[in-house]
Amino acid sequence: MSAPTPRPADRRVSARVGAIAESATLAVDAKAKALKAAGRPVIGFGAGEPDFPTPGYIVDAAVAACQDPKNHRYTPAGGLPELKAAIAAKTLRDSGYQVDASQVLVTNGGKQAIYEAFAAILDPADEVIIPAPYWTTYPEAVKLAGGVPVDVVADETTGYKVSVEQLEAARTENTKVVLFVSPSNPTGSVYTEAEAEAIGRWALEHGLWVLTDEIYEHLVYGDATFTSLPALLPELADKCIVVNGVAKTYAMTGWRVGWMIGPKDVVNAAANLQSHATSNVSNVAQRAALAAVSGDLAAVDEMKTAFDRRRKTIVRMLNEIDGVFCPEPEGAFYVYPSVKDLLGKEIRGKRPATSAELATLILDEAEVAVVPGEAFGTPGYLRLSYALGDADLAEGIGRMQKLLGEARA
Repeated sequence: MSAPTPRPADRRVSARVGAIAESATLAVDAKAKALKAAGRPVIGFGAGEPDFPTPGYIVDAAVAACQDPKNHRYTPAGGLPELKAAIAAKTLRDSGYQVDASQVLVTNGGKQAIYEAFAAILDPADEVIIPAPYWTTYPEAVKLAGGVPVDVVADETTGYKVSVEQLEAARTENTKVVLFVSPSNPTGSVYTEAEAEAIGRWALEHGLWVLTDEIYEHLVYGDATFTSLPALLPELADKCIVVNGVAKTYAMTGWRVGWMIGPKDVVNAAANLQSHATSNVSNVAQRAALAAVSGDLAAVDEMKTAFDRRRKTIVRMLNEIDGVFCPEPEGAFYVYPSVKDLLGKEIRGKRPATSAELATLILDEAEVAVVPGEAFGTPGYLRLSYALGDADLAEGIGRMQKLLGEARA
């Protein structure tokens, strides 16, 4: 006899929300912080969070905003008009993409912008092509918006960059959106202008939408350059949504200010959704963001210099470990080394079979927190953020060198 079908009233959590995976990066960061609070000397490479304080002039703007009664009240759900205008001006300055303030929606961080963008354009069964390794939030946002994520996997042999041929092989009659992220989280890969243009022209040819995440636009190193797709291909703008924010560029992860830029009808739809979900972003945080995007990039350049130094150090030290191969990232502040050659080897009495098991072993034995590749759709890798102090970086990778150097067949 089959079990009775549960009544809706008996289901405690909806299937839609119950299917969402926890953010692995935030979970690792939370565990590392909890262990540190308990007195263990854990060094965390999990969170993509600059270790620098928010620049003083931005904090001063927030303090002044707190004292102004106009910021104590509701403001337009889509963002302060002066901030939207400043974001449009900053976009033209930094990427050469000219937009109107009416095309900007200010959101509670980049995650809300990503979700609302997908929610505004996806219907059930619409497919979104997501290059992997991917940031953990992308597929979950697609699913929450009712769409279907379709992974296209790249590995270290191509610098973690997908080709047009791979994208075309994944395209079906249900494909509506392709995600484009450069510089990338979690790999730090940066597409050349030619590579970006090829992907953009492919999307144009097939009438696809493009969602491009430009949150790491200022963090490129060496000869790499940032390319904004709608600036490169203006004809793409009518089906392109740009996501960005102040978190990474200005060390403002806790302020929670992001934005989306797109066609007016889509931005208006997303703003309508936001009016019911959260209403306006905190006015104090918006005033801080206004100071950030209106100012120069001197503080950003100082942080970038430090990140570049740490990038070279962490790549060198990781590649000194037998069984680890770490490509040199060209952007963001992450490395994504392959640890496939370590899996199955004995390390302090254990034989981790997966990168998730290896990450657990590293935390338990070396007190170093890293995120396994399973979180980003590609097992066999680890993601480490180098947005932490030089001393902690050297100490943490040194511990990993000692531990993983004990690996035996």
